[in-house]
Amino acid sequence: MSTTQPRAAVDPTLRRVPRLGGFNLTVLRIELLRLPAALALVFGGQSGWADRVGSGNVAAYILVSMALYGAALTSAATGSMVALERATGWSRQLRLTPLNPVAYIVMKALVSLAMGALAIVAVNITGVLMGKAEMPVHIWIVSALLALVCTLTFAALGVFVGYIVPGENAMQILGPGLALLSFLGGVFIPLDQYATVVRDIAYWTPMYGVAEIVRAPLTHELPWYAILNAVAWLGIFIAGAAWRMSKDTARV
Repeated sequence: MSTTQPRAAVDPTLRRVPRLGGFNLTVLRIELLRLPAALALVFGGQSGWADRVGSGNVAAYILVSMALYGAALTSAATGSMVALERATGWSRQLRLTPLNPVAYIVMKALVSLAMGALAIVAVNITGVLMGKAEMPVHIWIVSALLALVCTLTFAALGVFVGYIVPGENAMQILGPGLALLSFLGGVFIPLDQYATVVRDIAYWTPMYGVAEIVRAPLTHELPWYAILNAVAWLGIFIAGAAWRMSKDTARV
């Protein structure tokens, strides 16, 4: 009859945090490979996606739209981290400093832009690897840059929401909310395929203007009211985020 030797107790004080917090290239590679696998369902095997749209095809149209959506979601999530900062007491520390709310939002926006850029690069690399999207290289580059600039709107939205709701609820609101706004704003489906009443709603959504701007180099179409829409929502979200931070930092 065999007996199992008891394991020696491990002293918790002897444990050491791995270098870089456990960051390693293996886990990073696994996470990056998940995105192309998911997007392969979007860019491959769909009938009609070789049809021409402006200077490219339907696959290129969808690729540009998906890059915008991925960057918007990533930037909003990064901006909403302010909710966790409030929960951990970092906002209380900021109240003791002369930090201007707008300056703080600008710093958050820069971090969000960096994260949004990663999403844009990942989606575009996937599009290249799948070989379905067709458009001139300069349009590919310009559309990606425009998508990056337009993510400022959603970085400000993330900060705004982060100051309104608790940390654990921020992405529960932003995730489904941005998906719904993307459908209504014509990011996933062209607006001409919607009923008239839905199109009328779409023109007022935050996603409509930025989507038209990002796809303009490809489609060669950019209504003036799309630009007005994008600028207006950017101003609204920045003003809202600055207002909420001012209210938060005023509680000294």
